[in-house]
Amino acid sequence: MTGDLKALTPASLDSIREARERIDGLAVRTPLLRLNVDDAPAEIYLKPENLQPIGSFKIRCAGNAILRAGREAVANGVYTASSGNMAQGVAWTARRLGIPATVLVPEGAAATKLAALARLGATVKVLPFAAWWQVILTHQHADEKGLFIHPVADPAVIAGDGTIGLEIVEDLPDVDTVVVPYGGGGLTSGVASAVRALRPTARVLACECAVATPVAAALAAGGPSEVPYPASFVSGIGSGSVLPQMWPMVAQLIAGSVAASLAEIADAIRVIFERNRLVAEGAGAAPVAAALAGRAGGGKVVCVISGGNLDAQDLVTILQGGVPERG
Repeated sequence: MTGDLKALTPASLDSIREARERIDGLAVRTPLLRLNVDDAPAEIYLKPENLQPIGSFKIRCAGNAILRAGREAVANGVYTASSGNMAQGVAWTARRLGIPATVLVPEGAAATKLAALARLGATVKVLPFAAWWQVILTHQHADEKGLFIHPVADPAVIAGDGTIGLEIVEDLPDVDTVVVPYGGGGLTSGVASAVRALRPTARVLACECAVATPVAAALAAGGPSEVPYPASFVSGIGSGSVLPQMWPMVAQLIAGSVAASLAEIADAIRVIFERNRLVAEGAGAAPVAAALAGRAGGGKVVCVISGGNLDAQDLVTILQGGVPERG
């Protein structure tokens, strides 16, 4: 099935609220926690989506997309293209519904995420990055059957992600800034859709890893531009470019972008673990790294910790003061 490749629009508040009702009992409502750092440049709060059953926010959007499609549409199963977290969301929901799930992952996907997929009973197929990225662009793979669940560029996915924004504003009505890890743009767009509707004065910033900053490049060029995308321990954010289908929506929703270096992200993972006893993966710690560096400004800043699926050896390296290397 080929997806609708037209440019997407922000999720409506009604669609986000419907998504919350739909995934009730599947995803958990995560708390809003103050980061226990006294000398931070802002009043920093954590939205710990690493506490979801799959260790990632993706259970929200995958669950909403599959449940919204209905039983008939998923009778032949579902499949997705994901580096790990969306795959887990799709696999988790499919197992709950008793339908088969296939996940297409790029070479180099994190071992922790692949192990989780095996536990969830999903069929995993590894593709070269270029072939995997083509699935993301075209919303299909000729050899797969069932309903394709796009990891970001789907209205139901964005509405599911928007439930995080609902909870943030309900728990902190006077929030000033929300910093969201930017992978494909679904999470950022969903959160921003809800925040803009409920707290229009708050800023939403896309957060990237400094080694791959497609959002910053697109903002500078006025549209999607190619950027380097080297391998690093920070998976789940960054890519060679912003998806053209996502860009018009992203451009109108975000107030800008911020970036953090690999060393800053490793430091943030260590701080989150030591001060709040939470394990964040690289993408999830990036907003905290940017906020601690003062790049999110002052006031009340919420950092979305998108997930906690970090390889154990990487965590050991980071807690020992190092930065995991990829070659």
